[in-house]
Amino acid sequence: MTVLKIPFKKRVALELFRVYRKNTTKIHELTYLFWECTLRCNLSCRHCGSDCKKESAVKDMPLADFLGAIDSISPHIQPNKTTIVITGGEPLLRKDLEECGEELYKRGYPWGVVTNGYLLDQSRLHSLLNAGLRSITVSLDGLEESHSWLRNNTKSFQKAFDAIALLPTIPDLKYDVVTCVNPRNLLELDQMKELLINAGVKYWRIFTIFPIGRAKEDSALQLSPAEFKQVFEFIRHTRIENRIDVSYSCEGFLGDYEGEAREGFFFCRAGISIASILVDGSISACPDLRDNFIQGNIYKDDFMTVWNQRFQKYRDRSWTKTDDCATCDSYRYCEGNGLHLRNEKDGKLLFCHLKMLQKT
Repeated sequence: MTVLKIPFKKRVALELFRVYRKNTTKIHELTYLFWECTLRCNLSCRHCGSDCKKESAVKDMPLADFLGAIDSISPHIQPNKTTIVITGGEPLLRKDLEECGEELYKRGYPWGVVTNGYLLDQSRLHSLLNAGLRSITVSLDGLEESHSWLRNNTKSFQKAFDAIALLPTIPDLKYDVVTCVNPRNLLELDQMKELLINAGVKYWRIFTIFPIGRAKEDSALQLSPAEFKQVFEFIRHTRIENRIDVSYSCEGFLGDYEGEAREGFFFCRAGISIASILVDGSISACPDLRDNFIQGNIYKDDFMTVWNQRFQKYRDRSWTKTDDCATCDSYRYCEGNGLHLRNEKDGKLLFCHLKMLQKT
């Protein structure tokens, strides 16, 4: 049994947040839609959750098919309140990305991309901005040697950093830099912080790597309990320092670190306010959720019908209260962790943040 040791005031705040989470789940307003536009990628990262390759066996979804799905959604929502995030694979490999952006802009949707930065030079960035780009996320996973090791490309660090340096120069562009922490780059976080601050970066998001995708077979990517806790001590200290806006990703209940390692409290919004259209047309929540989490397909189903009628698995998570979760005092705040950390076949939890933190 996992027992929480959380100060009284924070526990009261968590209880109030539970009410908000229940109301949000009941309304399930679609605010983020991911489009996995390709499984092709120009890198071969050690930790890739999608196992993307230079030449994918799955063809890119035709733009017209995606826009058809968007047009079926538009009458049922307010487009300006739903952000479309284009991901992959590496979305910048698509030559029609700007055309897609322009069409989304015409329809009133704010849109953004998630990229490894390798192809993002000044010319491409301005081309995307002219097509209505509103937000962008670029990955930087350590200093040069560590980043290149994780990304399996010796040029990847400089390409990514050059791309990142462009972002603070663009007025009104929403952006962040994301870092996947592993044992090789953990001790570089302070140097990375200074590097980003000196480049003018204001927003930094930190992930930890979990045993899914390629990372499942690579123990060198997994943090020990002491290293895991060190990540959150770094985030807590950096947030107090207030020189750069750093936060932990949206996954995992963190016990006493809640409200200190990220803005707000843990809330897995998959299927509650977040959906995705995968490269083969599958309708899911976060792009990481595949197989048994898929609820339909745009080539045979109406997206909004699926969203409103088939996402019960995401909105009633009582099925996750098994094994360690069944006796955990934090379940009322966590509801079984991020769904991408559950086995897609039997639903068992693959990783518990709180349990990991309590091992130290």
